[in-house]
Amino acid sequence: MSMPLGVPLALLCGGLFGALLWVLPASKLLVLLAGAALGLTILRRPLLGLLLFAVVGTFLPYSTVSLGIRTTVSEALLMLVWVGIWFQTLLGGLPRAPESPGLPERLAVALAVYSLFPLVIGQVMVDAEGNGPINWIRWLFNLSALFLVGRLLAERKAREQVVIALLLGTLFMLLLSIPTFLRERSATSMTPILAALGYGSLEVLGDSLMALAPRMGSPWMHPNATGGALALLLPLALCYGLARRGWPRALGLAVTLLGSMGLLLTGSRGALLSLVLILVWMAGRRVPYAGRLLLIGSFLGVLLTLAYPPLQERLLTMFLTSNESTSVRFDEYANFPAAMAAYPFGVGFKVDPPVPGSGLWGISNLWLNYIYKIGLPGMLLFIAVTWSWWRVVRPRSRVIPLTADNAIWLGTLGGLLAALLSGLFDHYFSFTMVLVALFWLFMGLNLHEARRLYGAEARGADVDEAGPNQDSPDKQWRRR
Repeated sequence: MSMPLGVPLALLCGGLFGALLWVLPASKLLVLLAGAALGLTILRRPLLGLLLFAVVGTFLPYSTVSLGIRTTVSEALLMLVWVGIWFQTLLGGLPRAPESPGLPERLAVALAVYSLFPLVIGQVMVDAEGNGPINWIRWLFNLSALFLVGRLLAERKAREQVVIALLLGTLFMLLLSIPTFLRERSATSMTPILAALGYGSLEVLGDSLMALAPRMGSPWMHPNATGGALALLLPLALCYGLARRGWPRALGLAVTLLGSMGLLLTGSRGALLSLVLILVWMAGRRVPYAGRLLLIGSFLGVLLTLAYPPLQERLLTMFLTSNESTSVRFDEYANFPAAMAAYPFGVGFKVDPPVPGSGLWGISNLWLNYIYKIGLPGMLLFIAVTWSWWRVVRPRSRVIPLTADNAIWLGTLGGLLAALLSGLFDHYFSFTMVLVALFWLFMGLNLHEARRLYGAEARGADVDEAGPNQDSPDKQWRRR
């Protein structure tokens, strides 16, 4: 009789931690034990790791951990999830992906493979401090969130769980950020809190809070990054809350209400404008409550503006050409041709644009930032991915009912469209770690839901995962 795999693993762990007990303080050993227990649990249940990523990635996205290199806890969880998938596949505990990759997924693989070229070029051409290969690997793991949906979220229960996890993390982030900002009216009030939560040594944060003190700070650090995250998440919170009952409904609507307030306090005009346009689009498609929510949101926004004078000043100047941020963006566009001429194949992954000491400007545009990082072919590949995604998920009728069955599809669709619209003003959904992982996870969820819904329509299915004795939500959708 062969010995179970758990027996030698338990003996190995017991011997290892027994030896560490002699050389490590008790506090560090307890932390190590807890981390090891969590890691082993995720190896057995990779879905748990993805759920933890959904919570941590929306609540404390840039809290860091050292794994030989310094990385975020969110990215470490993604890496561990993939190790768990490999481990369970090896043991036969995880079935094969239920569906073959479609064109968007294949194009995303092509984008990942192509990125190796600008990585090598950037290592040679860019004279700056930075670890290009490590940054490239981190970006690949963020991109890989697209493929986790097919591996771990094939069942409806798992998709519901990951949406709940995303909304819970967002709620925690808002409950931390909004009261902290309103108490001191400064983004810098978040600094000591985030330092205690593992943010202190993350170099990418810099002095952004100091420069943008009148706007709300959050665990996303930069107010525009906070706005981008909320633009991605709020349509899902709204659709999910309206289509559910009980505490999931309360969760979705609470995130929608607090998120709208937080979005105004960040002063992120790109995110604000993109969400308004998405609500107008939903109202035009006659999505239930979209028009009323647009009016109610406008009314509450006016009340909040009247009650908070600094917000009045921000809203009055944010869309003027004399606004400092607007003038900087015009300067970035004017100087972008010089950056393309200096780095025709992109700067790669060693540093983020602009290259220190080059005298060049960065660029606050999602698509142009792809050119800046990995060259024109990289931007074209990203456009190909998004266009093929849209061809799969786009609405098939002029009227879109909101049901319990299509809420995740419509919410992730609205979030992705808002993220892409905000890309006209900011670049955060291109290569900003963790935020791009959420973007690709949303795309994977949206593709899966669209294929499920449209596949059921094509088959004329009357029964779906809701059960054979219930009227199918797909059937309700077609009938309405």
